[in-house]
Amino acid sequence: MANFTAADVKKLRELTGAGMMDCKKALDEAEGNVDKAVEVLRVKGQKGVAKREGRSAENGAVVSLIADDKSSGVLVELKCETDFVAKGDKFVGLADAIAAHVAKSSPADLEALLASEIEAGKTVQAFVDEANATLGEKIVLDRFAQFSGGFVAAYMHRTSPDLPPQVGVLVELDKEDATVAKDVAQHIAAFAPKFLTRDEIPAETVENERRVAEATAREEGKPEGALPKIIEGRVTGFFKENVLVDQPFAKDNKKSVQKILDEAGVSLKRFARFRVGV
Repeated sequence: MANFTAADVKKLRELTGAGMMDCKKALDEAEGNVDKAVEVLRVKGQKGVAKREGRSAENGAVVSLIADDKSSGVLVELKCETDFVAKGDKFVGLADAIAAHVAKSSPADLEALLASEIEAGKTVQAFVDEANATLGEKIVLDRFAQFSGGFVAAYMHRTSPDLPPQVGVLVELDKEDATVAKDVAQHIAAFAPKFLTRDEIPAETVENERRVAEATAREEGKPEGALPKIIEGRVTGFFKENVLVDQPFAKDNKKSVQKILDEAGVSLKRFARFRVGV
């Protein structure tokens, strides 16, 4: 089998709008060369490949589906080329159908989702490919999240009143608290943390921040004796910017998100935040 990466498959999908499995086969035939793989797909008559080549799917919608008992939930991002298609009932219906399928089938990852049958004899990938043809645009399913086991809630944010939600947040608490779940989800939507806790940050990332902080302080001419305190202060600033529980809470910036959770007696187990195209 040819040597290619998941990034190569993604790039080929973005270039052509072809399905994941078709892209893998084309890359295998092209011995991992993306440009040659584009030609392979075109020669094989992959629907719309030549037409969609080079197009960018940066519009779309984020949809959610929460179980009635709030014990599980799904978040799905579906992308398209234009806001005109994004706000159409057919496109939103497609996204909702995929979310319902995720909730029912609990796929392990994106590849498993695309290969699973959403209808008898029809995979999710084929379902999306049909939408490519009927809607006349590149439609891309890039990511989803599914939580279960705790108290799950979602917050959906519209950046424009005539568009479907462009930002979606899924949170899971260890116990039921609808108010805290909503407040924290709204905070995540607004402040876009990258990590839940400091422990999730790779050690090399933290060390790099320390190196940058030290180099910057020296460039600024800070005294040698003050460097350790300055460095730690700047690293702490990095944590407050990127770590959810360290961030000042949106509704009361005198308290951290961790403080809000502690006062409510709940723990946030995990979160997912999707913004269309980001």
